[in-house]
Amino acid sequence: MQYIFVEGNMAFTKKQVGQILDRLRDEYPEAGCALEHKNKYELIICVVLSAQTTDKSVNKISDALFEKYPTPYDLAQAEQEDVINIIRTIGMYKTKSKNIIALAKALVADFDGQVPGDYDQLIKLPGVGRKTANVVLAVGFGQQRIAVDTHVFRVTNRIGLVKEKDVLKTELALMKVLPEDRWTEAHHSFIFHGRNCCSARNPKCEMCVIADLCKKRL
Repeated sequence: MQYIFVEGNMAFTKKQVGQILDRLRDEYPEAGCALEHKNKYELIICVVLSAQTTDKSVNKISDALFEKYPTPYDLAQAEQEDVINIIRTIGMYKTKSKNIIALAKALVADFDGQVPGDYDQLIKLPGVGRKTANVVLAVGFGQQRIAVDTHVFRVTNRIGLVKEKDVLKTELALMKVLPEDRWTEAHHSFIFHGRNCCSARNPKCEMCVIADLCKKRL
């Protein structure tokens, strides 16, 4: 029997890892990117805007934003105050308005208005960090990526798939534990499980489909 070891002498077999992923996929068949977008430009802007706020909040303002600025060329010419007036209801709107205008300018200046499909190029863009780049590559370009947000970090460490203190170490550990052809699927499943069941406070363990495999419960 082959075990996948993580820090703290906790271990899952490959079969158990597969069971976790299978059950979560069956529980959340609709799991996917919750940010509404029509193309890679809209996707990257929405992911930047979603930092430290909910996808629902971003979806409420994205139609108005892209109606006024349908391309990177339009957004690159925007006045910051005009963008602020559209996205004011989401958190950190001043910083985010500045970042998405600068991001649009960079897309126009360096990539002919196209979103690059390369990680190293993405993380050089204003407002784009590791998580954003991974989401864009996974959702926009179909690459297998694990983007670790607060839900993925909490759920995977809580159930014992990994035992890490920060987001980067969690991502790198998950890349070793999870089968690569299911990285993107796992990312979405863990997010949905974190939102719907394994919440930060008062997790609904009695209705959890992976409770019998959860190291916190054993």
